[in-house]
Amino acid sequence: MSNVNCTECEAEITLEANTEVGEIIVCPDCGVDLEIISLNPAKVELAPMEQEDWGE
Repeated sequence: MSNVNCTECEAEITLEANTEVGEIIVCPDCGVDLEIISLNPAKVELAPMEQEDWGE
């Protein structure tokens, strides 16, 4: 397991042992979605906002 800091509120988040690159996690403090971009070293960035498809 490793720890990362939220890019929004700097809260420390513990990553589970089975965490994978590309996985989306939620900060337990501020609720923002974070994407895991690296495991060694562990790094996260804000997850891209999903584009809504309004039937276009």
